[in-house]
Amino acid sequence: MKRSIANKTKKKIKKAILIAIAVLVALIVFFPIIWIIPAAFKGKSELFSVPNTFFPQNFTWQNFEKVFSADINGTTFLQSIFITLAVAVLSVIGSLFVNMLCAYALARIEFPFKKFLWPLLLFPMFIPGITIMLTSIRVVNMLNMVDTIFVLFVPGMANAYQIFFFRQFYLNIPRNIEEAAEIDGCSNIGIFFKIYVPLSVTPMVINGVGIFMGAWNSFIWPTLTVMENAGLTQIMQIIRMLNVSYAGDYGVVIAATLISLIVPMVLYAIFQKRIVEGIALTGTK
Repeated sequence: MKRSIANKTKKKIKKAILIAIAVLVALIVFFPIIWIIPAAFKGKSELFSVPNTFFPQNFTWQNFEKVFSADINGTTFLQSIFITLAVAVLSVIGSLFVNMLCAYALARIEFPFKKFLWPLLLFPMFIPGITIMLTSIRVVNMLNMVDTIFVLFVPGMANAYQIFFFRQFYLNIPRNIEEAAEIDGCSNIGIFFKIYVPLSVTPMVINGVGIFMGAWNSFIWPTLTVMENAGLTQIMQIIRMLNVSYAGDYGVVIAATLISLIVPMVLYAIFQKRIVEGIALTGTK
């Protein structure tokens, strides 16, 4: 009896410690986001005041007014948000389409040199992207894609990790489903769109969110390839505000950052269930 009580007490203590650690980690992770919400409504003098208060003493919309009135190289911040959103959506659609088709071919279709091509496609996974940045810039320059919106999403469509991820997922789909479709006269393309795509919704969401966030937060690649339109994406706009237009006025930059967080937060709220399912899926494969 005493042992059972002692074991229950130990379990409760362990559970309380784990919860406390989880809460502490969550606070550390979310503190920057929690801090910038009231900071975005502070004036420049109050933002740097000592001692600093968490909530604004003099509530102001001036930072947001400056953000929306800013014009960098003929592009407003709102325009850059829509441009970045368009680039991110095109990146998701193009990347999923290309990589899923490639993964399906590698998983289910037999063709010459397949065994040689598969490890060759995986090789880029082990090469840091920064090491081939100059080569990539030279390629897009030869294709006359520099300073166009296409350079922001076309070069990154094919991705070795996504091909690997979808291929492994397709290998776990029973072949009898595909064989039944073939008996009914369905072609490979038909099987892909009618069977594999509907079954791939959760992996598509997981990879799609990653692709979207990569395009949404991209800075180095746009900076190196979109030189004439320096304010094209929202990240470039924020950096430009920080260094040139509103140098030292961090309240404006904080307000712009807060606005740029709205889209990812909405995205997570919409696909939260699928994201959790995808994490569980990757943990059990």
